[in-house]
Amino acid sequence: MSEQPVGRGPVHVQLLMGPKLARPVPPEVAEALLSAQITTTAGERSGFQFAFDLTKNGLLGRRLLPEGFFDPKTRVIVTVSVRGTPEVLFDGLVVRQEVGASNLPGHSTLTVTGEDLTLLMDLEERTARYPNLPPSQRVLAILRRYSDYGIRPDVYQEKIAQPPHQDLRVHYQTGTDLQYVTELARANGYTFYLEPGPNPGHSSARWGPEVRIGLRQHALNVNMDALSTVDQLTFAYDGTAREEPQARWQDPGTRQSTLLPQPPVSPLRPPLGRRATPALKRRTLSGTAKQQREQAEAELLARAAVSADVVSGSGSLDVSRHGYLLQPRRLVGVRGAGRAYDGDYFVKSVTHNLRPGSFQQNFTLSREGLEARGDTVRP
Repeated sequence: MSEQPVGRGPVHVQLLMGPKLARPVPPEVAEALLSAQITTTAGERSGFQFAFDLTKNGLLGRRLLPEGFFDPKTRVIVTVSVRGTPEVLFDGLVVRQEVGASNLPGHSTLTVTGEDLTLLMDLEERTARYPNLPPSQRVLAILRRYSDYGIRPDVYQEKIAQPPHQDLRVHYQTGTDLQYVTELARANGYTFYLEPGPNPGHSSARWGPEVRIGLRQHALNVNMDALSTVDQLTFAYDGTAREEPQARWQDPGTRQSTLLPQPPVSPLRPPLGRRATPALKRRTLSGTAKQQREQAEAELLARAAVSADVVSGSGSLDVSRHGYLLQPRRLVGVRGAGRAYDGDYFVKSVTHNLRPGSFQQNFTLSREGLEARGDTVRP
């Protein structure tokens, strides 16, 4: 069967593969899957690595591998069902395969590595001009090229309006679509990534601020005896992580240079901790003097927001024990870590490790200060 049970609880995994429209894999492929690792990190491309048992006379080595079933650019979709609730865990493309041949029976393996669908945006360099289009409209124009893969644009208007001035400057793209879209996101304090789902074969391309408001995932309990759902959880407070960027802007009419005021980062990163950490470092941005004032202000806000997080946490959990799938790039609460470190966090990265009978997640958390903003952690 293409659906494999994992862990002690009601957790099932389904693997779909195909040239463009992925379909459930043959039963022999699902049964040969030894392990799967999927890593998703905020601000980075997601990736996977699967290991298959390459039996000497099995279907994989005899027919599927020679016929190109695991060739690069093959689409791979992984769905996970926890307690009957299905989630699309990954949607991407194969980029590499490795065969490890062994004299010992049962030790020959096929390892398949891949990346998410943003790889499609990084395969071709192009030169394009976008006259009279603000950053968000440029991103929309680019993302529409990938609708054939079920990618739906989820683009937010920039926090600091940047009306185009064609008489002063026409914006050009040089490089790949992914490089240009990511560059525009960083310049506005935004992030760009693909969120797979909600249905297999569909995904949302988010260009906007990190998700630091809204519903929380089921809280992580630590040091709570039978109620603990996390195997371990370690926190660190780095006082040098936060910087106060400074930017100068030159008026093209008067040639006078002024220091731009420090913007509040809360529009991009609503506070999660009660006691914010002051910036210990100051850094002057280069190149802002000759930019349009709105662009310089947007870059100043972006740099201030990027370095805001000084508290980090890392840990691991058993999905069957926790009962829920921890999702990256969303909020989650922590209980049992003490007054200083309890409260809400942004899930910065999650690595899913799946093996027959086991589903473990390693994760990292972040926020800008100590102590919870509320008296309770929900849900």
